[in-house]
Amino acid sequence: MRQGLSLLYLSYLTQWKKMPIWIKNYGIHCLPGAAGAKGMGCIGFPSHPVWEITGKCNLSCIHCHTSGGKGYENELSTEEGKKLISELAQIKEFQMLAYTGGEPLVRDDLLELLSFSHSLGFSNTIATNALLVDQSMARKLKRNGVVIGAVSLDGIESKTHDRIRGKAGAFDQALEGIRALNAAGIVLHINITAMNYNIEEIQRLIALIEELKTGILLMYQLVPVGRGKAIESASLDLSANERLLKLIGEIQKDSSAVIEPVAGPQYWAYLLQKKGISNGISLKLAEKVFHGCTAGRGFVYIKPDGSVWPCPFIELTCGNVRSQSFSEIWQKAPIFQQLRNRETLLKDQCGDCEYKTLCGGCRGRALVTSGDLFAEDPSCFLHKSMV
Repeated sequence: MRQGLSLLYLSYLTQWKKMPIWIKNYGIHCLPGAAGAKGMGCIGFPSHPVWEITGKCNLSCIHCHTSGGKGYENELSTEEGKKLISELAQIKEFQMLAYTGGEPLVRDDLLELLSFSHSLGFSNTIATNALLVDQSMARKLKRNGVVIGAVSLDGIESKTHDRIRGKAGAFDQALEGIRALNAAGIVLHINITAMNYNIEEIQRLIALIEELKTGILLMYQLVPVGRGKAIESASLDLSANERLLKLIGEIQKDSSAVIEPVAGPQYWAYLLQKKGISNGISLKLAEKVFHGCTAGRGFVYIKPDGSVWPCPFIELTCGNVRSQSFSEIWQKAPIFQQLRNRETLLKDQCGDCEYKTLCGGCRGRALVTSGDLFAEDPSCFLHKSMV
């Protein structure tokens, strides 16, 4: 119900012309991947766990928030992973499980884990650089319950993507993997990380994504954590963030994909502000279906060693599933409790904002730039004069 309502509200706010086409081409296929969702929000859906199953990766991306490469020495074993999945399945609102890395496909037991989570009723999604996805692997992923494949593209030109990804030929190989996912009937998500290195290519890259039959586009913004700390200067400044989010709103009008920002929670508030909605029933309705920062509120991130974080950009450990049950961490960890009641803790501009329930600012960016999880988000442009 709320998923449909969020689509209708998005269509109203952006004058989205192709919503009926999207529903016909992708809607019924995207719903399993949105299982349990209450609307639209950061990193896709408000209510789901993401498990970084390994830190190992076949690439070395300059902005990687996990610093993927060699991996951890103490990653959860197959049996520990199954125990975690069983505990996640006990959380009623968790109906979809996202697998990420590093690169999930370098883990030998990936298919076994996917099959297990699928047997417990989860819809599986997988975030991959797609270099290891050929037609055979795509069919295996499909058979083991993968409904959505999220592939990262960071440039319209191979030289840009390959530079960011750290490997010549990565762009062409990713496109081959995307075609294999399409052929296997797995709905395609594209992840773009916007930064100063590729910001001038974003509009053309989105046009390419239209050609690739993409159901969902997640527009990440670089948050300088992990390996991204070394290129902090590549993060978008206040003005560039404003231009990007306004561009997304304009492109959505004629897009065949649903475009959602990641680490850009001001987008939803911007759309409302543009329509003159700042209070009343319309704002209350929007708060039901749009969720800016969902860290700890419906989103949770599990590291390869079993540490539980509120978000991949919030490097704070709330517990570890090796020593505590997941449900105990999820329900009782103080950081989660604080994030679920953040409206009373947000400071300065975020604390005073009429959109603090709907947006909340990027808590990861606030933490990394100020050291305070509840400080104002320095990338927010909402209270500037509207253009």
